[in-house]
Amino acid sequence: MDEKTLLKHVGNMQQVASVRQVVYTEGRAGGMKAYEVKNGLMRFQVLADKSLDIGDFSYKGINMNFLSKPGLMGRNHFDTSGQEALRSIMGGLFFTCGFENICPPCIDDGVAYPMHGRIRTTPAEHISADAYWKDGKYQIAISGEMREAELFGENMRLRRTIGCAYGEKTIQIKDEIKNCAFRTEPLMLLYHFNMGYPLLEEGARLILPSVKTTPRDNHSRTESCLSMDAPLDQAVEQVFTHELKADANGDTFAALVNDRLQLGLRLTFNQKYLPKFMEWKSIASGDYVVGLEPANASVLGRLHQKEEGLHMLEPLETEEIVLEITILDGIDDIAEIDNHAAQLIKA
Repeated sequence: MDEKTLLKHVGNMQQVASVRQVVYTEGRAGGMKAYEVKNGLMRFQVLADKSLDIGDFSYKGINMNFLSKPGLMGRNHFDTSGQEALRSIMGGLFFTCGFENICPPCIDDGVAYPMHGRIRTTPAEHISADAYWKDGKYQIAISGEMREAELFGENMRLRRTIGCAYGEKTIQIKDEIKNCAFRTEPLMLLYHFNMGYPLLEEGARLILPSVKTTPRDNHSRTESCLSMDAPLDQAVEQVFTHELKADANGDTFAALVNDRLQLGLRLTFNQKYLPKFMEWKSIASGDYVVGLEPANASVLGRLHQKEEGLHMLEPLETEEIVLEITILDGIDDIAEIDNHAAQLIKA
């Protein structure tokens, strides 16, 4: 619907699309700043105090993200200390892991590196949020800057923009990561996308252009890594590394679909800066989740990655990474993504 026609139906665009700053007032989320976005049938929450990651996400009133047992929370003084990270990882649609470490905590040369790194709990500054007409589309955009830095240590800057357009089913995440220090720095990076009930239920399945799957450990040796089972009390989490095929430009994807609901989510990214992809699966009762995780480093963490070689950024060097989240709505969307995976695998 064009601007003129749409404005005949609504006197204020906030009736159908908006971005609003909010502050939560109770519990572990008390004092946390965020932005609530309404984009037609899509609703989501951008967490200003947690790296502009996306928390709640729903479409047509159906929740699609995972929320861990501690629930919505802001930054806590203990949340990057070793295994204490498990008490602050709330899930959400995605959280950003890095930059000095991803996955398990470790001590390297006497320095402690927390689980999934520190950037996921870094609050944003220089934040802007806007909604406006441009090129015939009503655009919503949120942007800001996060910095991971230490006196006499690293100085890494992340500038992020999250955008979408009214009437469309795609959210774009555009990240610019710059080494602002005057020494070469490692950059470990993982985007931790987390799908939950009711999108995730028994029979939901992953669609991946995967040509090789490697389980992380003996608990992950199963034939059902691409399909979801019913919840099972005290089940152990599973992690898999997938080798994905990409097109000629390096673009690839991962998707979760629920054929019963005829809904799904597709994550699109480029392998230039995100050459690795991991799947996190838990059918444990109360911890029921599947994670889609494009990354530039091993799921085994910093110490293992050092053996292969850490990805490094030179002084003042910048990398730009773009990811897109697209809702799959209906059997035609699902059939198209099934076919796309098959074509990539054949190529």
